[in-house]
Amino acid sequence: MGETAGFLDDGGARLAWRRVDGDGPTVVWLGGFRSDMAGTKAQALADWALAVGRAYVRFDYFGHGESSGDFAEGTVTRWRADALAVIDALTEGPLVLVGSSMGAWLACLAGLARLERIAGLALVAPAADFTERLIWAELEPAARRAIERNGVWLRPSAYGDPYPISRALIEDGRRWQILPGPVGIKAPVRILQGGADPDVPWRHALDLALALEAEDLVFTLARDGDHRLSRPQDIARLIAAVEELG
Repeated sequence: MGETAGFLDDGGARLAWRRVDGDGPTVVWLGGFRSDMAGTKAQALADWALAVGRAYVRFDYFGHGESSGDFAEGTVTRWRADALAVIDALTEGPLVLVGSSMGAWLACLAGLARLERIAGLALVAPAADFTERLIWAELEPAARRAIERNGVWLRPSAYGDPYPISRALIEDGRRWQILPGPVGIKAPVRILQGGADPDVPWRHALDLALALEAEDLVFTLARDGDHRLSRPQDIARLIAAVEELG
């Protein structure tokens, strides 16, 4: 058994995907804003799935990684549609959605759209409503004016080159806000959060935990953990959380 790869045509875009055939609820990886399916956590889950014989799917959103499209034209609506297209085309039966950062928000949105199929959610540094609460709310007035006037602003990044924040991304994100809740997902949830995360404050992640309607919900705070939570001990916690969910 190995991992297969391909492209899915979705709304004029070609979405790159990789899949491991196996048993159990299919684990679906939903990556973060500007990340891709070749990242450390996504690859670690692929290695785990291959080792234990679990079904697993990972993919790149429009404008990310190996998929087509201009990142600057991406919106939450577009990326939510990508997640649902992959789920519907490449999986059957129960699902464990694993979302990192923005991907955790999209996992919640996809979960709400496919409630009957959700066996559980594993969320890493969940950035629910990040366009409004973690970007727009934190911008200086000059940056807000640039977005409103020009339609885009280049945001400095601690992880590389500046990247575009568009007016369309901010305005579209408001359509999909889920906080303060309630968020009607009742399947088991595991949340992993870093206490030293500079991008998603742990209290923001806790807001999502309190909003979700799941009774079986465990919130794990790694006090010294950063945003990526990609250290060996973080990966071990993630895999353990996914295994707990089925």
